[in-house]
Amino acid sequence: MFLSGFFIFMGIITGEIFYTAEFNTRDNYISELAASIDPETAFQKLSAHIFDYTMIGAGLMVLAATWFVHKIFKKYLMTIPMGLLGIGLAGVGAFPGDMVPWHGIFALIVFIAGGIAAITSFKIVNSPLRYIFVAFGIIALVLLSFQKYFIPTLGVGGAERWLFYPVVFWITGMGTYLLGIKDGHKNTLRV
Repeated sequence: MFLSGFFIFMGIITGEIFYTAEFNTRDNYISELAASIDPETAFQKLSAHIFDYTMIGAGLMVLAATWFVHKIFKKYLMTIPMGLLGIGLAGVGAFPGDMVPWHGIFALIVFIAGGIAAITSFKIVNSPLRYIFVAFGIIALVLLSFQKYFIPTLGVGGAERWLFYPVVFWITGMGTYLLGIKDGHKNTLRV
């Protein structure tokens, strides 16, 4: 999971570098790196490949991690949203932004399942990190629910990043936490 979070960040940054049209984080959705949402914008092939393959790969890594996390902790409350997050990430990459309605459906799965997975990881993560993860999940779900109120200040791209990046921070943090567990799960909270 740690690597999937790293790959998402680096894939987005690299996609932005190779996106040849005007692009800024305030006014452009992240998914515009992979598709021409505006008919006047030229399709950015290299940027699209980077974004799509990054999301598909990250989604598959999260799905693989979900299997291991469930095998160790047996917490459906956390592993079901975590698995849906992996499916959503892979779907976002497989169905670029101009593939309506599929891209939007998978993006919504990422936003909802990611926020819920961050909150429900409370069941297996020790303090104080558990509270940080809950905060990430709450931030994501609040931004999703009230995005229209944040857009005037943050722009559509900024609001989307405030929604998505806490989920990616959780993926990276959760992966790091899992890497630090010694002796399986014996040193973790048993709730």
